[in-house]
Amino acid sequence: MDTADRPLVVSAVVADGVVGSFGLGVTSEVFGYDRTAMGLPRFDFALVTEHPGQVRTDTGLRLLVDEGLDRLARSDIVTLTAWELYDRVPSPELVAALRTAQDRGAIIVSQCTGAFVLAHAGLLDGCRATTHWRYAGELAARFPAVTVDPAVLYVDCGRLITGAGTAAGVDTLLHLVRREWGAAAANALARDMVVPPHRDGGQAQFIDAPVARCEDDLLGAVLEWARAHLAEELTVDLLARRALMSPRSFARRFKATTGTTPHAWLLGQRLAAAEALLEGSDAPVEEIARLVGFGTAAGLREQFARRRGVSPRAYRQTFRAARTTGSVGTAPVQLHGHRPGAGGVWGDQPGVEAGLGQPA
Repeated sequence: MDTADRPLVVSAVVADGVVGSFGLGVTSEVFGYDRTAMGLPRFDFALVTEHPGQVRTDTGLRLLVDEGLDRLARSDIVTLTAWELYDRVPSPELVAALRTAQDRGAIIVSQCTGAFVLAHAGLLDGCRATTHWRYAGELAARFPAVTVDPAVLYVDCGRLITGAGTAAGVDTLLHLVRREWGAAAANALARDMVVPPHRDGGQAQFIDAPVARCEDDLLGAVLEWARAHLAEELTVDLLARRALMSPRSFARRFKATTGTTPHAWLLGQRLAAAEALLEGSDAPVEEIARLVGFGTAAGLREQFARRRGVSPRAYRQTFRAARTTGSVGTAPVQLHGHRPGAGGVWGDQPGVEAGLGQPA
């Protein structure tokens, strides 16, 4: 079947009484509407449960689910929301269906404690994974073959993506969209959902105390100025002067407000700007490197390969091809932007780098 001949099949697995209402709503928001005008493929989205019929969410809302686990055999993307940790173990039928879906190449995405289902199925053995920070220790204790990272919003392990709690489901699915269909599609979707296309930092910012939103008008103005001047040499000293602070105070407030360092934030902004130019322009890599502040093509290639797992040229070719060919082919699934064995275009969630005195 030609890639343009069929929609991409997305199935959200739900279990009676433990369906995460918020996670299910986020999943439906991303895949349940026609988003083709944003550059996304057509989606065939449905809920799936072991015993079709009425299913209760965690808040008592009742859903009518028509599809059974057999739908997973033809699904391109399978999602799982929150799961009851202590009183429920996934059935052999669900475990088998998930394993079969993975074997045939489906992308499987968990949100919050849905990671426990993947771990029960053995799908996360040898992988990095995350879950809600409150349950990360439990996941690590029960499944020692899984490397649990409680400090990130999501972990991309190629065909398996695990997300942290509640609102991190938004970050997780926007990451999937960005990985498979490009920055322009993810940004358009984020605008439509009225959420940021990417949140800097990770779960660590929420564990002890909620991070302040950028209600700090002065710092917010400095960030906007920096985004508009990425081609320039931007140091912490320079940004601190614009914020009327000492470099040490600026770095401290920056981390408290954004959850990351100035250097890591600037690197992320420059990579995002490079992605947009690679997707939407014919500018040479050398010119893009200059425009976003990497200076040389070699500098852009080094950071792109380290953070995205591919070269800028390969990234451009991937998403140009995606716009030309449409969505997805037949099983085994080969979604655009995925490079087998490399953890997708993005690979694992990059760590936060220090570098308070360095230009980005």
